[in-house]
Amino acid sequence: MTDMQDISPPVAPSGDMTAVAEWVADVLRDRIIKGALPAGARIVERKLSAELDVSRTPIREALKLLQADSLIEISRNKGAQVKTYSAQQTLELFDVIASLESLAAERLAEKITDDQLDELEQLHADMLSHYRAGESEAYFNINSEIHDTILATCGNPILQQMHTKMMARARRGRFMAIMDPDRLTTAVDEHEQLMTAFRTRNSETARQVWRQHLWNTGQSVTDVLRSQGLG
Repeated sequence: MTDMQDISPPVAPSGDMTAVAEWVADVLRDRIIKGALPAGARIVERKLSAELDVSRTPIREALKLLQADSLIEISRNKGAQVKTYSAQQTLELFDVIASLESLAAERLAEKITDDQLDELEQLHADMLSHYRAGESEAYFNINSEIHDTILATCGNPILQQMHTKMMARARRGRFMAIMDPDRLTTAVDEHEQLMTAFRTRNSETARQVWRQHLWNTGQSVTDVLRSQGLG
């Protein structure tokens, strides 16, 4: 896959403080997920305020949002730092994520409409195009959209809400996983198996394939963390 290139953040939105804080949180969340802000990195309010051209008030509110996502920790002595999580915590997280997403895939396969299938077919085709072109960041973004679309269309809003609360940490792991060429190839095949299950309205296969897909991703991230001594 091609190396990810740094992209300057867009201009902060005009509007109330809440909108600006959410925008800042999105910028930081994306950097954490894609490794531009690695585990242990400090987030300095003054520098971030100057870089993004916003006051420090929305910066502080954004940091609270990231803390709620368990992406950062804030202490009086060290300020805000990107949180480190262990291989064991990763396995536990992806065990839950795999259960939630496989249930969503099963429910969607039971009732998927032609329009919903067409939407997923287009996303799948776009993902394959980025994969073949070696465009890692574009691949990841479409891949994430596929996962989110399955949750959004499965017909269970409570399931979607539970998933949303956990996905901030899991997305960082998923991005780490696509850096492994072997895992990436297997993941693409698992996506194709899921699409086959959706096309045939086979809910049991959809559940099994998607649970294995998320479990494999969690295992891949766990292996990376253990190789870094974060067992």
